[in-house]
Amino acid sequence: MSPFTLEAGLGVLLLVVFVAGLAARGSDRRWIGWLVLAGVAGLEALAFALSPVEPAPGAIFVQDGLALFAKRLFLAATLVGVLCGLAPAAGPFARRAAEYHLLLLSSLLGMLVLASARDVILLFVAFELMSIPLYVLAGFAKRDGTAVEAALKFFLVGSVSSAVMAYGLSFVYGAARTTALAGVARAASSGDPLLILGLLAALTGFGFKIAAFPFHMWVPDTYEAASTPFVAWLSVAPKAAGFVAIFRVYFEGTGAGAFWGPIVAALAAVTIVAGNLMALPQENAKRLLAYSGIAHIGYMLVGVAAASASGTAMVLFYLVAYVFGNMGAFLVVEAVARAEGSEHLGAFRGLAQRSPLLALAMLLFLLSLGGIPFVAGFWAKLYVFWAAASAGLYWLVLLGAILTVVALFYYLVVARRMYIDAPVHSGRIRLDPALTIAVLLCVLGVVALGLWPKPLVMAALRVAAPLY
Repeated sequence: MSPFTLEAGLGVLLLVVFVAGLAARGSDRRWIGWLVLAGVAGLEALAFALSPVEPAPGAIFVQDGLALFAKRLFLAATLVGVLCGLAPAAGPFARRAAEYHLLLLSSLLGMLVLASARDVILLFVAFELMSIPLYVLAGFAKRDGTAVEAALKFFLVGSVSSAVMAYGLSFVYGAARTTALAGVARAASSGDPLLILGLLAALTGFGFKIAAFPFHMWVPDTYEAASTPFVAWLSVAPKAAGFVAIFRVYFEGTGAGAFWGPIVAALAAVTIVAGNLMALPQENAKRLLAYSGIAHIGYMLVGVAAASASGTAMVLFYLVAYVFGNMGAFLVVEAVARAEGSEHLGAFRGLAQRSPLLALAMLLFLLSLGGIPFVAGFWAKLYVFWAAASAGLYWLVLLGAILTVVALFYYLVVARRMYIDAPVHSGRIRLDPALTIAVLLCVLGVVALGLWPKPLVMAALRVAAPLY
């Protein structure tokens, strides 16, 4: 099949959704979400049916193992994100369902192209195609002043980061005399200071996309103000795309992992410390998960700092585990918020007595995020620490292990609210069927990867090996 098969299929789905939006009548158009869900599920099945294609010499768009692995991950995250967004919602999410899903799919298209990009111009264009719809989606409830303010902050910081990235990539082109990553790799061996400066500037832009410290300032406000189903997807898919781009440019592109390793290690250290410490005082569940997510980006950067095939593979495994654990936690927050009308941690009081299965699901997600055996997050952290230790980064492993204990504190605060505190209200929390299925999918992913991680680990190792 053509390397563009998934992108072409998504383009057809975008066109179908656009026409459906024009033809739809009435104020409730949520049925379009079911159409999108079916389309994304079909693309995910197609992605698993495809095999990597040997790239042609000088190709700027490839369908290699890394691209296919990433695309399957993006589609899986989008499938869960669309599914949880199908629950009853009033206002713009029912009336403007076609616009919402068109923006979501447009951003997904940018991610798919980004995963296959082997040219800095294509990579930058794909980044912008991914990012611009996110700014609109963050403020989709435009009558909500808080959401608009958060979206504006997201847009301003994102625009500055894109400008810095474009400026850096212009230096890369000036030094390498080519936009192809293969040519950049050849030029990197010369140690040209202009090329190094350009890659450092581009790394700043990548730092914003993945929300590493100190480029994280947009995250807490955006997560708190935007709709939770969208935030669940925003917290994982664009960040995974950012890591894939980092692998392309700084390892496959430059072939200079030993040079970038120490820089990324320092970035990982400050991100882990800042994310965990800023999460400690949070009382809003979404802000807590926002800062927790920043810390998890730091843990993934530990694997990147190892600058090895095993480090890259373990980051890919971490991303898959993070998709299920983090999205699942946000979905439980959404379920509780719909029942209680609040995202404050106090809304979780006595959840185990009111809805024991929902509380158990949240506990599994928190244990996975905290790295407790034997759920997916435990293996994810263990493997990235192992890769870093193999590269001699013992200080970074020690720091990460210490801060993991700090993270357990604020995760267990939520668990205490659910299992020890008395409930404020009585009555069972009712979940919409679509939201229930989304939570169950995340639980299945967390538990399955925790009990049997080997197949995914081996797949990640096969994907990462050709990059080095």
